[in-house]
Amino acid sequence: MKNYNVGLVGVGAVGTEMIKVLKERNFPCGKVQVFASRERDEQILGETYHVLKADENSFKGMDIVLFAGKTDVAINLKDAVVKAGAKMIDNSRAFRQDPTVPLVVPQVNAEDLDWNNGVIANPNCTTAIMLEAVAPLHKAKGLKRVIASTYQAASGAGAPGLAELEQQIREYVEGKPLTVSAFQHQLTYNLIPHIDKFDETNWYTLEELKMKNEAAKMLHIPDLKLSCTCVRVPIARAHSESLNLEFEEPITPEEAREILSKAEGVRVVDDPLNGGYPMPLDATAKYDVLAGRIRQDISRDDGKGLEMFVSGDQLLRGAALNAVEIAEHLIKRGLV
Repeated sequence: MKNYNVGLVGVGAVGTEMIKVLKERNFPCGKVQVFASRERDEQILGETYHVLKADENSFKGMDIVLFAGKTDVAINLKDAVVKAGAKMIDNSRAFRQDPTVPLVVPQVNAEDLDWNNGVIANPNCTTAIMLEAVAPLHKAKGLKRVIASTYQAASGAGAPGLAELEQQIREYVEGKPLTVSAFQHQLTYNLIPHIDKFDETNWYTLEELKMKNEAAKMLHIPDLKLSCTCVRVPIARAHSESLNLEFEEPITPEEAREILSKAEGVRVVDDPLNGGYPMPLDATAKYDVLAGRIRQDISRDDGKGLEMFVSGDQLLRGAALNAVEIAEHLIKRGLV
């Protein structure tokens, strides 16, 4: 099997997880080169990597470059990656709504990789987790409308968010004033219905609008009706979502469980009478999205509505794993 030279731009929480996933999945790596804003030696998962400064001359000889950094970094370096002949898989929001860039979760729309021009976008983690469970049902019954409430972990704000939650817990136990800087308010013993900036034309946050726009693009439903409220919760890792789904055709909970039991990337956990339902603790560090609490929407009388609850590790399933799976599918489809 051919080996592929892999670049990684960004060594934060997602970048570290990408290196871990490459190793776990025995990705056919030749050279692995890490890039960041400055040159240095960095300990990553117990190994020392010589990190190079990322610039327009960094990517010669690379086959695939995973971006786990900021949006402006991805925008500034995109042309350099493409010029070097590498495939860029970007985890930022820089290109997600660019009509010339495929936005991909392989289990949902791998076929969109075929029209890439050197850049592939990784969706927002919350969208990715939702669509892992929703796309198989859409393919069977035709999705029409989604009402979602999300419960998003501190680590969704990166390493600073997770560190602040842990610091606040220590400070609370010690009776000290709580540090508040990564989030708008104290997160410990609290919920914050505010993730990303507000759009002052409709008062949705950009995180909420991402879910609508990205789902519509990936499912190829331009007029998809989707409304959501995104909430930050004092959980270390793994996002959860409550989903109310409306379909074009009637669907029963039994049908939904059967469809999802055969879906790659999903594990049905739906035994509520015995405490079996998705929880972020159980989804942490797991590849699959957990799906459960599947039930008929009793506010409807046409059989076309379902309620469902899902949990998924946003650093892994919603980011690092998805990026590596995109790379695997590029190889599988002969695109790199």
